[in-house]
Amino acid sequence: MRSSRTAQAIAGLSGMVVYLPPFRVDLHKWCEWTGSDWEKIRQVVGTGFRMLGPGQSVYTMAANACMRLIDRYEVDPSRVRYLALGTESSTDNSAGAIIVKGMVDAALRSRGTPALARNCEVPEFKHACLGGIYALRGALRFLQSDGSDGMAIVVCTDKALYGRGSTGEPTQGAGAVAMLLESSPKLASIDLRLAGTASEYRGIDFRKPLIARACSNAEAASLDIPVYNGRYSTNCYIDEIHRALDDLYSRSALSPAAYLRSLEAVFMHRPYQRMPETGLGLAYLFALASGDSADRDELASYSRGAGLAVEEVIAEMQAEPELNQLAVQARIHEEVFPLSMTVLKAFRQSEAFSQQVLGKMTLGSEWMREVGNLYTGALPAWLAAGFADARQRGIELAGRELLAIGYGSGDAADAIPLKVVDGWQDAAARTGVETALEPAVELSADQYLALREGRQPKDLETRHAGEFTIDHIGSRSDRSFQDLGVEYYRYQP
Repeated sequence: MRSSRTAQAIAGLSGMVVYLPPFRVDLHKWCEWTGSDWEKIRQVVGTGFRMLGPGQSVYTMAANACMRLIDRYEVDPSRVRYLALGTESSTDNSAGAIIVKGMVDAALRSRGTPALARNCEVPEFKHACLGGIYALRGALRFLQSDGSDGMAIVVCTDKALYGRGSTGEPTQGAGAVAMLLESSPKLASIDLRLAGTASEYRGIDFRKPLIARACSNAEAASLDIPVYNGRYSTNCYIDEIHRALDDLYSRSALSPAAYLRSLEAVFMHRPYQRMPETGLGLAYLFALASGDSADRDELASYSRGAGLAVEEVIAEMQAEPELNQLAVQARIHEEVFPLSMTVLKAFRQSEAFSQQVLGKMTLGSEWMREVGNLYTGALPAWLAAGFADARQRGIELAGRELLAIGYGSGDAADAIPLKVVDGWQDAAARTGVETALEPAVELSADQYLALREGRQPKDLETRHAGEFTIDHIGSRSDRSFQDLGVEYYRYQP
């Protein structure tokens, strides 16, 4: 049960819009190009992903998403007093959200409409894939304090790019998600006093050091390609989500397993299809381990199915592994939760897994198979798709609780509950998720490689009507004038 809280207005979400670049890689065709197993890729990863095209950047995607949000929700720009940017792909180490504001202001003025408020705060948040959730927290705190009479926009924008031939290559993606937040939300309220959080330095789980690296192919060394370690990254994901959920349970005196069962839906950071299934599946098993006798009996049944003693499984779950100590070459591939992972395999075969894991993640999940990894935008995109899917299927969410679990490369995680408000369907109808995948320009193998390498693809169809693009990039660096590397933008009505 939730502990009692002092009654007060709770800010939250009033709108969401997803922007995806049109350039699509079909993963079935990608498997043919690379000799990969399509059936495995389809089940574990998804069916496609998007890439940035010529004249596009994380900043143009963010501005495009913001403009769509303003138009679809008929936002009065002069009331927007907080514009936060969440990204791990920013290319300017001085300016961030103000770049997006500048583009949006210019486009609004060209229409003869008010620009965003001059007294608008413009922070940028960076913490791997959790940067967007930290930006969301900042916006909610703004609305709960000195900004209650205004509006806030949070935009998450990223490109996910991995090395050729790596396990991460099929999990790439690009896109932006803009979120509208108000003191009187139209989609869902978010009480941060009930949210859980956790952080712990994990060294080399997922990093992007700015160094010149030798590349085995024609890719430029300056590409935004991460350093990561597969099994270690999965262990960090599992542990950090577990810690954030523990904080959520303790803040509200919740019974862990009962709480997870009570949720209408769960949305998680999803770099690919299978990862959130593993994360929520283990979170449920961890909840059983800390539950009452009935919960532990349920865990014991899955443990027996895996040929393990439940006491040993619980002991592993209650331990506090020092994952940073494993971040060395000799131990990086060790499985931190071997017994729990074995029990998860047995749990996957049960009806409870279908109900309490897969059943909690059905809303919007099919649409997300086409999106790819959006880093900071992955969780918000799934949430937007979930609202749109529920509305389209006639599922009533009003008064129900959802759970969003954000994650930032092993080092941090947030577990944030949302309560859907009455009349949410109108705001959900404006997300435009159903058409966000249109148009789609199917890339050939040569065009895919050209975009990766920063070359102009041959015969690539481009359409930018109603969007921001890069007009040119500055090249001067002399004593009278400097703009080397600075992007200049234009809006094409």
